[in-house]
Amino acid sequence: MNIVETILVFALIPLAIYGAFSLGTLRSKFAGTPRYRPGQEWEHPPLWWSANPDGVGARDTAAPDAAGAGRPTARGGARGSW
Repeated sequence: MNIVETILVFALIPLAIYGAFSLGTLRSKFAGTPRYRPGQEWEHPPLWWSANPDGVGARDTAAPDAAGAGRPTARGGARGSW
């Protein structure tokens, strides 16, 4: 291999690969919509988000079992007194 082939294989090809990956990651930054920055005026209506929209406002009630006790009240934790 002469010096030109060596530079091509060990320098230009890796630089081209790094350049392609860097352009791919920066593409979304240049093509995206403008982002909200702290201090800017908020131009959208308020939105309440819930992971379960069907369950908003519904209460979880535990039915008593045959012994008359409801759901266990133990919450666990990092204490040694179980």
